[in-house]
Amino acid sequence: MSKTQIECQKRPEGSKARALRREGLIPANLYGHKGDESLLLTIPKKEAEALVRYSTVNKTVVDVKIPDLSWEGNALIREIQAHPWKGDLYHLSFFAVKEDS
Repeated sequence: MSKTQIECQKRPEGSKARALRREGLIPANLYGHKGDESLLLTIPKKEAEALVRYSTVNKTVVDVKIPDLSWEGNALIREIQAHPWKGDLYHLSFFAVKEDS
């Protein structure tokens, strides 16, 4: 089974979600990568849309890369927020999962 891969960037400090979406970026969060700490991220809109098209919440594991922080690991798609009838993506949430040894 090929694993989906996505590259994220660290979200700029103080950036507003609506402004990010206007710039073609989707806000996202990564939970559980370091205990109870969470990371604020952005994903290019086209990549995020392609990711959610074939994903199922709480079932799809994604290989997440964050070059800004030199972090890479597996994460479960935990939540997808979208406009109810337009389908426009608003936000994604990921939860880091440990590799099975």
